[in-house]
Amino acid sequence: MKKRWAVYILRCADRTLYTGITTDLKARIGRHNDGTGAKYTRTRRPVVLVWKITAASESAARKDEARIKRLTRTEKLSLINGRRRS
Repeated sequence: MKKRWAVYILRCADRTLYTGITTDLKARIGRHNDGTGAKYTRTRRPVVLVWKITAASESAARKDEARIKRLTRTEKLSLINGRRRS
């Protein structure tokens, strides 16, 4: 069975945004919130999922993640609010 990759954006407690990829979004968000996820989110809990898309492969997910990480905060907020495509 082929893994389904997700690219996601979280809003942290300090209102910053974190972008990542995973094959198990629910478990990954749980790890972010219990402090075993990314170093960035450990001190910014709780985090909330604000945006996600699926990707056909790990490679596609990594490319989408990199593209999103290059966006400005304003551009990311527009993406989250549906006014911009990734």
